[in-house]
Amino acid sequence: MEFSSKLLEQAVNEMAQLPGIGKRTALRLVLHLLRQPQEQTRFLTEALTQMREQMKFCTSCHTLSDVEVCSICSNPARNHHVICVVEDVRDVMAIENTQQFKGIYHVLGGKISPIDGIGPSQLHIASLVEKVKTTAVEEVIFALSSTMEGDTTNFYIYKQIQDTGVKTSTIARGIAVGDELEYADEVTLGRSILHRIPFENSLKNN
Repeated sequence: MEFSSKLLEQAVNEMAQLPGIGKRTALRLVLHLLRQPQEQTRFLTEALTQMREQMKFCTSCHTLSDVEVCSICSNPARNHHVICVVEDVRDVMAIENTQQFKGIYHVLGGKISPIDGIGPSQLHIASLVEKVKTTAVEEVIFALSSTMEGDTTNFYIYKQIQDTGVKTSTIARGIAVGDELEYADEVTLGRSILHRIPFENSLKNN
């Protein structure tokens, strides 16, 4: 792709580094920004800069937050005795959109995947285990995607907290095997949360 401007080429190359954005799409986006009032582009730039510099991770559940403790963890109306374990913030958003879950979350930041060099120490598993052992948690819901990595991570955490007496469950398999939570429709995901099953039962089915 030939460019008449080095500045245009630089902007397109940077935009094309975003997931799912190829060079042609990046060019369309950059040209769209150039057609907008300069003030609009400045608003976008400032929003991105503020997000990058000021965004925090909740010190309790590890989701993205504007403050030290996110609005879900600090909400007294939520059931703090029930923890839903998810892979990342996109899963929190997906489950929240169902409006069916009233507990709190714990974001692992990924899944155990030896082939990718990701072990338990690279994830927020230790803090979850500590939370289960030291606070009044009654149930842990495993809501990771139904892939080999997701099942491995579920089982690892289950073994870590098995002796605590805390109830463990997993979302019902209304979510197809291999599917990611963020792509599930809200009705299916909501029903999977409501009709969750004991985690031990999922082990018998494998």
